[in-house]
Amino acid sequence: MNEEDPVRPAPRLMDRLRAELSMRRYSPRTAEAYTGWIRRYIAFHGVRHPRELGVSEVRAFLEDLAERHASASTHAQALAALCFLYGPVLGQPLEDLGELPRPRRPERVPVVLTRDEVAVILRHLSGERHLMASLLYGAGLRLLECVTLRVKDIDIARREIVVRSGKGRKDRRTMLPTALVVPMQTQLDRAKRLFDSDTARGAGWVELPGALAGKYPRAGREWTWQWVFPATRTYRHPATEQVRRHYLHETVLQRAVREASLAAGLGKRVSCHTLRHSFATHLLEAGYDIRTIQELLGHRDVATTMIYTHVLNRGGLGVRSPLDVGGEREPPWK
Repeated sequence: MNEEDPVRPAPRLMDRLRAELSMRRYSPRTAEAYTGWIRRYIAFHGVRHPRELGVSEVRAFLEDLAERHASASTHAQALAALCFLYGPVLGQPLEDLGELPRPRRPERVPVVLTRDEVAVILRHLSGERHLMASLLYGAGLRLLECVTLRVKDIDIARREIVVRSGKGRKDRRTMLPTALVVPMQTQLDRAKRLFDSDTARGAGWVELPGALAGKYPRAGREWTWQWVFPATRTYRHPATEQVRRHYLHETVLQRAVREASLAAGLGKRVSCHTLRHSFATHLLEAGYDIRTIQELLGHRDVATTMIYTHVLNRGGLGVRSPLDVGGEREPPWK
């Protein structure tokens, strides 16, 4: 054997896992979740290598999750992570798992705000947090879709927002409300001043999706790729030594919306996603067809959008109570 060409050691399990996830272009959050589940699975079985384990050990891990009352989505994610581990990573696809004790997914009606309640919450927000919350409600954006908007995704002339790689890695278009045109332009101007200041001191880089950084080495320092809502601090990327600026962390908006709802004194549990629920429901109330709303929300299946037909502001499914029929008569308890 040539001493100058030593045999490379086999990559470690977690390195192989990350490489496979990256090659298949899984989102960073999915990759992080899968890695976490596989670490828990290994720890559950006494830090034994997964090659030494099999179907029975996978069943035992998932059954333990079910016994701990894990939610249906948590259980499904853990199963998906293990299937990925044994399939693409280890080349030993899981077979004959049989019937697993899976938690039932509860059918819950989403929390929806009235227009007045939305207005009250927005009045308790200011600046970029007000604009971001307004986009969740006015354009139906998801939280991460909002914070990861780039300059090139905003078309003020056409009153349009392009959502890149939304849920399911799909692009879609939605509206930029006319009421947000001036605040959006103000935010873009603020982001541009920050970008100019960064570039003047040798920074100004942002992370690019996929392999674009290799294809267009200078694109990460172009204005069109900058975040609409940049973070307050920069960081040095260890691999490239570039001084980059991340987008504003999603917890900033989550905390702001939560505090605004508490200050408004609403008797509902409000989150950022509540504003998106309200967007869809209010469009249905205004008479827009379900297919249009499905496209604006980016739902793959119209059945997902249909849930909003159950929360229209018409009382119990639009049915009139017999107690309200013949309202001219006085109630018997008076």
